[in-house]
Amino acid sequence: MQLPIYLDNNSTTRVDPRVVEAMLPYFGEHYGNAASRTHSFGWAAEEAVDRAREQVAHLIGAGKKEIIFTSGATESNNLAIKGVAGMYGKKGRHIVTCAIEHKAVLDPCKRLEREGFQVTYLPVDHDGRVAAQQVAQAITDQTILVSVMAANNEIGTLQPIGEVGTICKERGVLFHTDAAQAAGKIPLDVETLGVDLLSLSAHKMYGPKGVGALYVRNRGPHVRLDPTIDGGGHERGMRSGTLPVPLIVAFGKACELSALEMTAEASRLILLREKLRTELMRQLGDVTLNGHPTERLPGNLNLSFAHVQGEALMMGMRDVAISSGSACTSASVEPSYVLRALGIGDDLAHGSIRFGLGRFTGEEEVDYAIGAVVRVVEHLRRISPQYAMAQAGI
Repeated sequence: MQLPIYLDNNSTTRVDPRVVEAMLPYFGEHYGNAASRTHSFGWAAEEAVDRAREQVAHLIGAGKKEIIFTSGATESNNLAIKGVAGMYGKKGRHIVTCAIEHKAVLDPCKRLEREGFQVTYLPVDHDGRVAAQQVAQAITDQTILVSVMAANNEIGTLQPIGEVGTICKERGVLFHTDAAQAAGKIPLDVETLGVDLLSLSAHKMYGPKGVGALYVRNRGPHVRLDPTIDGGGHERGMRSGTLPVPLIVAFGKACELSALEMTAEASRLILLREKLRTELMRQLGDVTLNGHPTERLPGNLNLSFAHVQGEALMMGMRDVAISSGSACTSASVEPSYVLRALGIGDDLAHGSIRFGLGRFTGEEEVDYAIGAVVRVVEHLRRISPQYAMAQAGI
């Protein structure tokens, strides 16, 4: 084991060496533009992109022509939400989403609100789940899109997207899911789940940063999107721009590996996650699990440590990479809006830590993290007047 150790895999993942190996030839030997149809350099690049498209599609049970490459899940979410609004806005101007979505979904929805759309933000229960019946009750004759994430990035809770998809199909409403955290970690099948649009990101599944994809259903129904980037008509006219062939090849390889290894990897990570959880709760006390106890990502563990500031805890463990919430909002001093939505008070929310275990996390690293957390939490509580008062029953 080498220090520091990395337990922030919900933020980003290390690129798998097998993925790096697959992409390297497309920086040098095969450097053609996939849109160049008049010579062998372009043909080789186009062939590589087509192969990657098949690999991405296979991971989620889609057809390869339904995969649109983007720069990542943020762009995919924007394209899905704004694209539906632009294309179907004459049919209706109402969108349904969830209060604990990633900012890459919430912020596009807020922008659409400024443009005259109505957005319903569904609350979640104490475990962070939205009920399918809530979605059914929120849909009106003006609803054109429902967007509910597959798995939450902070607390790891899995949403019942299959049930939501069934309701959307019954009501004739398009259904989008942000699957950036879930893809490659849990099984996803767009046909079984009734999903019309699905966002993915390579760097959450041991691929490189800067590439992602949006699944866009082309049959039953044929989904059309108003593009957010114009110029050249690439990607079926939905996302113009020269394709980053090396990144796309890497993304495809990452999806291929995830499809092959997902089941065994999930079983291993659940064992490590539960060891981390049970030991911290046993040795420390006053530790609360955030998110659903079982319906959660295999490698995600979000805990609140009473009478401890999460920032102080992280500062005391500089050789363990963890976070206090989403990487996109980690500079904020405000309590997590996700934890607040679960009904968790500010004190506990400020004391929350997200542990993200991944493919390259070993048991020795988990053991080290347990010891480090226990040591720092006990120290912080010893010097905390609040903890002393609580122990005295004040």
